This record gives sequence, C-alpha cells and structure tokens, in this order.
Amino acid sequence: MTRQFLCLVIALFSLTGFARAGDSPDVEYLQMPGAEDRNLPFSAAVRVDNTLYLSGNLGTVPGSMKLAEGGIQGETRQTLENIAGVLKQFGSSMDKVVKCTVFLADMAEWGAMNEVYKTFFPNPPARSALGASGLALNARVEIECIAVVD
Repeated sequence: MTRQFLCLVIALFSLTGFARAGDSPDVEYLQMPGAEDRNLPFSAAVRVDNTLYLSGNLGTVPGSMKLAEGGIQGETRQTLENIAGVLKQFGSSMDKVVKCTVFLADMAEWGAMNEVYKTFFPNPPARSALGASGLALNARVEIECIAVVD
C-alpha cells in the first residue's frame, strides 16, 4: 500500500466519522406499554440511532399468549399485525422495514406464509428464512425485523 493511498483512507475515515474517538451510538431498549412488569428476558425492540431492531414476533392475539387461528396464514397475518404495532409504537412503519428474518416450523408452509407476507410490504425488504425444529408456544412462524425510524 502506498503512503498516499494510506493517507487518503485515513482522511476518508476521519471525514465519515469512523475514526472519531469516544463516539458511541445512541442506544435505547424499548418495551411495549404494559409489558414492563412482565420481566421478559428481551426487549420488544432496541433503537440504535435511527435504526430499530425488533425481537422475533409470534402470531399471538394481543393481550394473550394464544396463537391466532387459521394455521400458518392466520399466524403470519397476526405476526405481521403485531410487528406493525411495535413499529408504530416506536416511530416506524412497515414501509420502513429494510430486513426481515422468517423462522418457519415447517418449510412446506413457505408458499402459504408468502401469500400473506407479501401483502404487508409495499416495498419488499431484504429477507432470510429458515426452518426451525420448534418455535415458542408451538408457533408455525416467527418473524424479526430491522426498520428505519423517522
């Protein structure tokens, strides 16, 4: 590496903020209203600067631990409605989602899940999906998302 190139790289990092000592992101651990007293081992979301990282969501009926009826499609719909509620609570929305990870109890339900999933995103985010040997509450689907905050 030439000395001139090295100086250019150092200058660029300095200009973009990567080299500033002592800088740390603004981090906030968030719980949905009413969940503060549940003593859960995770946050509903974590905001880092203008990015919101959501924990995995299941298709539980709000205010209960009961999964939505309707199999994979009913659970997927409820899961995404739950995600929309978390995003709204913390200053974002479904059109600001940039990445999702989908966990399926049975990969054979991939197509049925996708039929519902695609109706929730005006701009399809990047996505990964994988099969799991089991999900909490014997759910069929769990989805986690990353979104931008206004």
